[in-house]
Amino acid sequence: MPLHSTRPAAALVDDLVTANRILAAQGVLDAFGHVSARNDAAPDRFLLARNMAPGSVTADDILQFHLDGSPVDAKGPRPYLERFIHSEIYAARPDVMAVVHSHSHSIVPLSISVEHRLRAVLHMAGFIGTGAPLFEIRDAGGPATDLLIRSPELGRALAVSLAGSNIVVMRGHGSTVTAPSLPLVVYRAVYAELNARYQSEAMRLGPITALTAEEAAACVTSIEGQVHRPWDLWTREAAERRRG
Repeated sequence: MPLHSTRPAAALVDDLVTANRILAAQGVLDAFGHVSARNDAAPDRFLLARNMAPGSVTADDILQFHLDGSPVDAKGPRPYLERFIHSEIYAARPDVMAVVHSHSHSIVPLSISVEHRLRAVLHMAGFIGTGAPLFEIRDAGGPATDLLIRSPELGRALAVSLAGSNIVVMRGHGSTVTAPSLPLVVYRAVYAELNARYQSEAMRLGPITALTAEEAAACVTSIEGQVHRPWDLWTREAAERRRG
């Protein structure tokens, strides 16, 4: 395959930089976590920043990876340890074009609750459905891991837990969100965190009413078609922050 045919569009790289900065500004990512995009010119590769804080990512920091998690440039900068989250989901799910892994603060408590699971309670978060799957790393890695997805084997186990869902919650760790585009995965990551916050706050008041499967599907259809609204707003705000 000619080299030029695997080069991603400059606009995709720019959007990935913007996605990193938006998610950091929205409090979904901090010094940790990461967002990736499938290479639009070579679907057997994906783009992910080097090992660094998301809020500082520039176009020069974006690396290419194969679907086994190995960097295209083996002598390039140090990659994220948990790149196998992304590689194994892209390998298992051809429909996924973007992935966010985060430790967002409101989701972690629901990842360790024995009685409560993350559910869509907000019309903006219908993509969560009636109950997000929960990944228990002990089932794949035994009782003494550091909870990190540091191998292809653990990445594959996570992808199995995700199955056909849009989000998987990771016990004691955070969550991973998928979507067919970068703007949509950013939207979903932001509203998954908000949904978790509202769910936890409401549970303090007593029993809650979550969305039905039919309501969740209807919300996805009506709301996610307008993803350009938050994306355009957040992109403009990110550009203004960069200008200072």
